[in-house]
Order: sequence, then structure tokens, then C-alpha cells
Amino acid sequence: MSRQAGRGTESKKMNSELFTLTYGALVTQLCKDYENDEDVNKQLDKMGYNIGVRLIEDFLARSNVGRCHDFRETADVIAKIAFKMYLGITPSITNWSPGGDEFSLILENNPLVDFVELPDNHSSLIYSNLLCGVLRGALEMVQMAVDVKFLQDTLKGDSVTEIRMKFLRRIEDNLPAGEE
Repeated sequence: MSRQAGRGTESKKMNSELFTLTYGALVTQLCKDYENDEDVNKQLDKMGYNIGVRLIEDFLARSNVGRCHDFRETADVIAKIAFKMYLGITPSITNWSPGGDEFSLILENNPLVDFVELPDNHSSLIYSNLLCGVLRGALEMVQMAVDVKFLQDTLKGDSVTEIRMKFLRRIEDNLPAGEE
């Protein structure tokens, strides 16, 4: 029995490392395909957005989470359930704006950057920008328009990775004329 328990943990670690290395290969290829870091950042965000649009269905089915009533509840679900489910980490939620429409996710450990060092000629690359796109795409599918960006990054010498999320507006369902 103890052998199986150890094997499950070992398998998860290997899956995590494989994902990290595969993501690194993707970013490397994008850096070769595009002329500058800004274009790579845009591509990573776009790819993440497309992943988020599809991932939200899996998340809602697997997590049994109901509709969030406010942005604070949404932040808790993202940090405590979604990040844990897909990346195996639980970021802390800090720096709420006075209006409650903006907060930061602090990642003490970003699993995407294991084994990574940014070359000097890619100082404006936002290596984990895929995460911003995933969050934006997933939340858009549940009628929330948000702005998501990195403020701090351990790859750039910061002590933590900080993702800033700002609620922009609730997206209204627009039904075709004549349907209600």
C-alpha cells in the first residue's frame, strides 16, 4: 500500500516537471518565431486566453463551485481551488483596492519557472504570461471582464511573483432578437 502512495506522488512530480519543460520548449519556440518580446507576450496571452475559455468547463464540472456573488468570492475560488487544482499551489490574495475591484495574487513558488533563467536579451519577456490569458479567458466565460497582468516576477529578480487582477465589468448575455 505504501508503494502505491509513493508512486502517486512521484507520478505527479514527474507530470509537473514534464509540463514545466514542455512549457519552456513552447516559450523558446515562440522566442525564435517572433522578433521581439512584446509579440511573444501577446502570443502567450492569446494562447492562455484560448486555454481559459476551454478550461472553465472542466473546472466547473470538477470543482462543483457555484456562481460567485462578488469579486472577493471569485478571488478565493481562483486562489484556493483553481490554482491548487491545476498547478498544485495556493497563492495568497493581497493588496485589495479600497473599492474591492482589484487585488493581487502572490505566488511564492511559480511552477512554470522551475529550471528557467531568462537570457539578458529577453529582459521584457513575461515568461508566465500564459497565466494572465487563462484567467482572463476563464472569467470571461462566466461573464466577468477583467484586466490581468504581472507586476512582479521571480525570474526578474523579485522575491515573489505577483499577478494583479482588476474587475472591469460584468458581461451581459446578449440574446438574439426575439429570443428570451
